[in-house]
Order: sequence, then C-alpha cells, then structure tokens
Amino acid sequence: MIKNSFKSNIKKLAESIALGFDEKITPLEKIIKEEELEVFYDDYDKGTFDGMTIFDNGTFYIHINTANNNKSNNGRGRFTLAHELGHYMIESHRIGLMSGLLEPHPSKTNQKQFYEIEREADYFASCLLMPEERFKIDIFRKKFNFDLINWLSKEYIVSITACAFRFAQIGSHPILIIYAENGNIKWTFSSDDFPFKYLLNSSEISDSFVMGEYFKNTSTEISKTAQIWAMDCFNYVRSEDINRKFYEHCITYKNSALSIIWED
Repeated sequence: MIKNSFKSNIKKLAESIALGFDEKITPLEKIIKEEELEVFYDDYDKGTFDGMTIFDNGTFYIHINTANNNKSNNGRGRFTLAHELGHYMIESHRIGLMSGLLEPHPSKTNQKQFYEIEREADYFASCLLMPEERFKIDIFRKKFNFDLINWLSKEYIVSITACAFRFAQIGSHPILIIYAENGNIKWTFSSDDFPFKYLLNSSEISDSFVMGEYFKNTSTEISKTAQIWAMDCFNYVRSEDINRKFYEHCITYKNSALSIIWED
C-alpha cells in the first residue's frame, strides 16, 4: 500500500500536469514532446511486457509493446505510457533509474502490481489520465451502473479496468472489482466503503457470480449485468443482510473475466 503522504504527492504531481492542459483527454504526446523523451512502439512479443523505461547514456527511453495491443490511441496503450511516465516523473523512480539503484523492469497492465513502485506508477497514471477534478464533474449526480463506467472509459480513452479502479478510488458509489483467469481469482479491489470485504471463496470464483457461470462454459463471450445475492457471494454476511441484492456486470475474453459489482 502506498503511504498516504507519498500518495498525495503523486496525485498533486500527476494532476498538476494533466490540468495544465485544456484538453479533457490528457495529451500524452504533448508531455512526451515537452520532456523530450524517446518513445518507441514496437513488437516485443506477446505476453512479455507492456512497457519499460530505461536510462542509458544520459537519456531516458520508453518502450511500448504493440504485440500486447498497446497503441498510442487506445486505452491500454495510453495507460501503459502514462504508467511509464510515472517512472520518469516520480522523483524517487527517476533517481533510481539514473543511479542504477532501480533496475529497468517490464510492466504489465491488467494485473495486480505487487511491487510498490508499480503501484505508485499505476496511481500516477490514473491521476494523470483521470484527474479527480474533471472525473468528479462527470459523475456528479449520476446513478451508478455499468453504463456509467463504459461511458467514462470512452470519455477519457482508458480501459474499463482502469476506469473502474479510478471510480473505486474517488467515485460517488461503492463498487467491487474482481479479475479472474480460468476460474481462479487473481485480484480484487474495492471502494473503502463497499459493504463486504471478503468473497465466499477467496481463490476460486463461486458459481453464484456471473463470471463463475462463464468459466463453466467458456464457449461464448459475454458482457452482461445480472442480479446476485450477498449470502451467495460474500463471507461474514449477517442475518439481517442475507436478502441484500447486488448487481454484477461481467466482461469476458477467452480464459479471463472482469466483474464490477455494486448495490443500488
């Protein structure tokens, strides 16, 4: 977990950069030009990495892997580039790369980042692409459902996953995000005020979830919202809460699935 004081500094840095431009969609290409950075989009083989920042002979180089569908104008590619800009912009990361104390390392999106520097760069990217001031204007007095996340992701040109994360951090309605592969939960993330913190099974997704149904039959991709019940999905449900209903929107792709869960 990022320390609150450092998290605040990252937020101020990233959002001051974003809000320095009139454009709602943070113009990463202008930032790259202003900083005189070298960015290379190339095929570095699928599944290897999304982005990597290297300091060599007095110059920073950012490599973006197009084999993983990272493009300069799509949500995945923009988040990858913003993440790598975090390594360059966050002073401790930049000094570490310049001094050799921080080795160049591959970054991957859509995975829970266990290393603190990766969480910091992810947070920088979220604040850079979706600054709180603008994001909160767009969600003000809007009823939450998946359509809101879908709309916001297009407004800021970010992935559904990145947008859901940002909403969980600063949004107006508590949500839970679950990502799983082959029926096994890889990570979860929730708003601080989401009412339940523990799934019924912490490692293997329950059949009570839409994504659980999908993993039983992966022949057809789905993107749908369905009703689920607290008692079937979460641990430590009190007797007075057994009839609480939630909604789950699940998006699948081959052996993976992402679910966003909320309560009316």
